[in-house]
Amino acid sequence: MPVADDAAIAEILRTTRRIAVVGASSRPGRPSNGVFRTLMEHGYDCVPVNPSERAVHGVPAYATLAEAVAATGPFDLVDVFRRSELVVPHAHEAVAAGSRCFWLQLGIVNWEAATIAHEAGLVVVMDRCTAIELRRIP
Repeated sequence: MPVADDAAIAEILRTTRRIAVVGASSRPGRPSNGVFRTLMEHGYDCVPVNPSERAVHGVPAYATLAEAVAATGPFDLVDVFRRSELVVPHAHEAVAAGSRCFWLQLGIVNWEAATIAHEAGLVVVMDRCTAIELRRIP
């Protein structure tokens, strides 16, 4: 099951405009908060997906990816900040939402979720940080 290499990651970040950040937090000390802010600063249209949040950096949050898509439109990339054992449902959501990329953040690896997304035609990234990868693009 192929996972995106450096060239594919750079290309997906260059061509992505809209990102759903699953697990985004309004708490400043959380990694998802800083990454969400960094993505917005780089010009991405980001939407937080977290049933425990009302908004992140002033952007209204949605309880599920399906709700976010229904309210705001489709996403190019689904960026997931959840524990590895919790990400399989998010792979199914990303596929159902028609996303182009299923991205599991640094420290998150789940081969079942990756297979689900890959078999549906999504680019899969695991154990990489979108904010770090942005800095690597020339």
